[in-house]
Amino acid sequence: MKREKIRCSVGITAHNEEANIGALLDALLDQHLHDVEITEIIVVASGCTDRTVPIVQEYMKRDPRIRLFVQERREGKTSAVNVFLRHAKEDICVLESGDTLPREDAIENLVRMFADPKVGMTGAHKVPLNTPDHLVGLFTHLRLRMEHELCLDIPRLGELIAFRKVFDQIPPDVAMDEAFVEALIVKRGLQVRYAPNAVVYNTGPTTVRDFIKQRRRNHAGHLYLKHKYGYKVASIQNTRVIKIALREMWGAIRLLLVLGLLAVLEGWARLLGWYDFAIKKERHTVWDMAWTQKTNLAQAEKQWAEHQEESFATSVREVKPLER
Repeated sequence: MKREKIRCSVGITAHNEEANIGALLDALLDQHLHDVEITEIIVVASGCTDRTVPIVQEYMKRDPRIRLFVQERREGKTSAVNVFLRHAKEDICVLESGDTLPREDAIENLVRMFADPKVGMTGAHKVPLNTPDHLVGLFTHLRLRMEHELCLDIPRLGELIAFRKVFDQIPPDVAMDEAFVEALIVKRGLQVRYAPNAVVYNTGPTTVRDFIKQRRRNHAGHLYLKHKYGYKVASIQNTRVIKIALREMWGAIRLLLVLGLLAVLEGWARLLGWYDFAIKKERHTVWDMAWTQKTNLAQAEKQWAEHQEESFATSVREVKPLER
């Protein structure tokens, strides 16, 4: 007997997203779905002064599942989320920021977890598109890598989430909508789960000023949530964060030690090479073979792939649901 697909409504909150909204809609329309069905895509455009609305209207002509709701002035993301909740018809809701892109299997991997009735909310694995070749880009990569490690221990979800529609709206004074949804789901005795194989791409800040601005507003919102509603998100549980930070520091120290050893070995090899050239007059026209380098490349590739699969499977097994 064929299993019935899990139907979901997808909501996009957008403010001046003309640079990304078309690519985002394409990515959602081209999702690889097997156990999941997207029955509607609702875009809430808030106070847009660019071409976001006309672009969405063009996509509406191509696919009847796309619906658009326009807020004439920007009222905050929570207000936009509430518009989505009022019009979403499915029990499973997917909420995505307008400045992100889901991988082709992200919605499938995010939503199929709701086959378990104990699951109330799931969150995607955020991967930055910033190049880590400048300081702030490196900050973003490091922060999201640490956040991924934290989510494997205790979920802290954002950017792309899915949840059961067990509430009608979010209070207008709440700035951190994903964290509040998490609080509501946990309060109802349901699990919050991290989906590390549901990848969503985004771009972090590119200046120190914007990096601080983003982290400042997020922390203030989480503190307000804790103060008024008594819910403490994972990222302000300092003991957990410090443990992950120490793990990252040890990784950096180990890398420095390895680089130091590599430098010593390279220096010794170059000294020996100079000795061969300058003293022994050896040209190495017939190589002294490094026999351990000779291996079956197909077999080596297979072993590498098996190692990657085992590492990924281990990380997935380590994901813990959040129940409080």
